[in-house]
Amino acid sequence: MSTFRNPVGPQSSSVYWRRRLIVGLGLVAVIAIILLIVFGPKASSGPASTSPSAEPSAVASSAPAATNASGVVICDPAKLTLDAATDETTYDENQNPQLSFSITSTMTEPCAIEAGSDIQEFVITSGDDEIWNSTHCQTEGEPRTIELQPGVEVKSSTIEWDRTRSAPDTCESDRPAVTAGGASYHLEVTVGDISSESTKQFLLN
Repeated sequence: MSTFRNPVGPQSSSVYWRRRLIVGLGLVAVIAIILLIVFGPKASSGPASTSPSAEPSAVASSAPAATNASGVVICDPAKLTLDAATDETTYDENQNPQLSFSITSTMTEPCAIEAGSDIQEFVITSGDDEIWNSTHCQTEGEPRTIELQPGVEVKSSTIEWDRTRSAPDTCESDRPAVTAGGASYHLEVTVGDISSESTKQFLLN
């Protein structure tokens, strides 16, 4: 009795090409993996790099303090205290007030300031009325530089008020005497750009 069997023999060429293609692709994949391992990016052995940060800008050094011709630091007006002063608080009849001022520096080092009579101004008021001004008939003033030590009060020389009302047009004539009998007056002083922080009150009998 004959038995039916599948025929055995050479297979078609397409089967061989498919097999060769699969093998070839597999070989290419293996080669690619090897190349990536050998030549691919390597992890840095050091700490992870970070984006460079901007260098901290150097703190700008403050400008050197200005000095005068003698090399002394010029006073900062904001660190000076100017006080108006009188020699008495109450004046008897025919007693003339002596006016002055004092300056104190709060700086940490000695400093110099221009404080001559050429830039001084003494003003006496009564209420809102300006009674007398030292510059009304001042013919000339003398420049003067004074040196201040930290926290040390420096007093000016005094000028006398003759108890009269001043005006620029009364320099060559007699001036009227001001009211006395216990009248209150206030002195304010200015030296250059610095003014006394408060007025000095006094009475005339």
